[in-house]
Amino acid sequence: MTALFLRELQNDQRLFWRSREAAFFTFLLPIILLVLLGSVYGDNDEIEGVRATTYLLAGLLGYGVVSTAFASLAISLVIRRESGVLKRIRGTPLPTAVYLAALIASTLIVVALEALAQVLIGRFLLDAEWPRSTESFIAALALGSLAFAALGLALTGAIRSAEGSSAVVNAVYLPATFISGVFFSVEALPRVLEVVAEILPLTYLLELIRDAFVAGNGLASSPVAVLVLVGWGLAGALLALRMFRWEPREA
Repeated sequence: MTALFLRELQNDQRLFWRSREAAFFTFLLPIILLVLLGSVYGDNDEIEGVRATTYLLAGLLGYGVVSTAFASLAISLVIRRESGVLKRIRGTPLPTAVYLAALIASTLIVVALEALAQVLIGRFLLDAEWPRSTESFIAALALGSLAFAALGLALTGAIRSAEGSSAVVNAVYLPATFISGVFFSVEALPRVLEVVAEILPLTYLLELIRDAFVAGNGLASSPVAVLVLVGWGLAGALLALRMFRWEPREA
């Protein structure tokens, strides 16, 4: 079973990096946004009492998690489903659980590499700070990635066509990135959007990441944020068990 998992993991990594679109929009876009937006701030600029480049770096780390673990995963699975790839995989000796586990593990690898590149660029190019708690930072990324991967699997069940997958996914996650405070403080939002932000899982992932950067706190210091992310992840997993399809939905 382990050999099958590792072989499938290697295959998923090869497929991801061979796709120029995936490599750009999933891996490079958060890095490009970090460089472009981070260059706007001066050394003394602050957001919520935090150095602006550090605040932005933490936000775009969360954006990278959602872009990779949620959006890219959901879109790629819908495309594979509608092209018949998932149906053929289900007919092979490869257990479906191993296939999905390898796919999620491959996603976690991409998130880790992307986060490493963002942290290094943020520190050495934009003079952002290092995470004060590396362990908490890694744990927050892992928890967020798993929660959003579960939500991405669940969302595939609501998407009927490969052509519409990008539109549906972007309509869900792009507004969430703005409302949750990826690029600026949610304190600048109208009250009604602040209420929406208090529901969204990305808000709590950003809280955990920024805590790791600024205060160096462990996950135990933000139990509400952890519980919200775990709750969203469990809800996504339960919906995925019910709604995920291996056969094409298009007639």
